[in-house]
Amino acid sequence: MNINPVIELKNASLSYEKKLVLDDVTFSLDNGQFCYLIGPTGAGKSSFLKMLYREVIPESGDIKVAGFDVTTMPTSKVPYLRRGLGIVFQDFQLLPDRNVYENIAFAMEVIGAKASDIKLRVLEVLSLVGLGHKRHSMPDELSGGEQQRVVIARALVNEPRLLLADEPTGNLDPEASAGIMDILKQINLRGMAVLMVTHNYELVRQYPHRTIKLQKGRLVEVDVSNL
Repeated sequence: MNINPVIELKNASLSYEKKLVLDDVTFSLDNGQFCYLIGPTGAGKSSFLKMLYREVIPESGDIKVAGFDVTTMPTSKVPYLRRGLGIVFQDFQLLPDRNVYENIAFAMEVIGAKASDIKLRVLEVLSLVGLGHKRHSMPDELSGGEQQRVVIARALVNEPRLLLADEPTGNLDPEASAGIMDILKQINLRGMAVLMVTHNYELVRQYPHRTIKLQKGRLVEVDVSNL
């Protein structure tokens, strides 16, 4: 197992769309750690995640993610960074013309995986998220919670070191949200680091983990019991 932090920021500064997101911030997330990122609306939580997968570039600082130097890497290397990450969005972004199995398999096809490996791995992650019986279903035949489970399975299929989840329960009812949190807990117990953006403090209290707050350009550790 890689002993280096999966995320490491040193004196990082970032502005996005004329808003200050990070102001000389130092932060690290260890392998296998689960961490919530909370903060007020407009603080830049989603922008922070975009920086980690090189959608936006910081003004200064040293940033390493999953073994890649995000600040200096050439654009041609960005796809290799993203292969080491699983990314889950609030809006599911499934391909509407492909069934569940095909949506997940696509993430392996684009990196040139063998057909035999694809089948084994897709069925494995579908079992992990409890959707093996839905592999032939189309996205519009699934509930919101089921669609998000497919998104998580797709994010996991290439065995990333880190899962980035941007409000993964934001569009779901409490029961479906609890199901997603149980899956994320299982993933984390298997050794994968998880960084989850959320505004749902009830979930944070119910499933306590390390919690950091982004506000006015700073990252501050938060005591969950005080939320």
